[in-house]
Amino acid sequence: MIFTYNKEHVGDVLMVIVKNSADAKLDMERKGNVARVFLKDNGETVAWNIFEVSSLFEIAERGQVFLSDEQVARLNQELQAEGFTEEIVNDKEPKFVVGEIVEMVAHPDSDHLNICQVAVASDKMVQIVAGAPNARVGLKTIVALPGAMMPKGNLIFPGELRGEKSFGMMCSPRELHLPNAPQKRGVIELSEDQVVGTPFDPAKHWTA
Repeated sequence: MIFTYNKEHVGDVLMVIVKNSADAKLDMERKGNVARVFLKDNGETVAWNIFEVSSLFEIAERGQVFLSDEQVARLNQELQAEGFTEEIVNDKEPKFVVGEIVEMVAHPDSDHLNICQVAVASDKMVQIVAGAPNARVGLKTIVALPGAMMPKGNLIFPGELRGEKSFGMMCSPRELHLPNAPQKRGVIELSEDQVVGTPFDPAKHWTA
């Protein structure tokens, strides 16, 4: 679940992205200030557009935004009032966290990709396919998990790279738009004392 808002460039519209639609054919139904975007072949909801959202509550941030449970409850009231039966579920888990590469093997169908098992919490491991030249077992870095929006606006969803499943992305300093980031390939390298699962904090995790 990704909430995005950019009043200056898009208008007073909160976009709620539920799942990756990839290249599937989409359709839309609108009732009042609520539009539901869904897959044409099976009707599954992939996104909501809430128009004139400032009439419900103010959003000060831009880009990916995080809403309170009270704000999400207000959105669901709006959906119900317009006749929709589905509900928006609030996801407040951090989407950029410290991760550690625990295992790494070469991708069987690539000369530069690796299949990495990455710890992103004390009790959670995810598989990430990565081509970073500095990736290695034991490296701690910043991981963008499914549900993250990168600074450029691209969204992170589960996917596949050459047939291997990937559930996130290990980030380079330039992908995170960090100040004075090296303009070269390679994920950010953190000190060994960083704790896996800690939410990303540029002031704490980056020194140019």
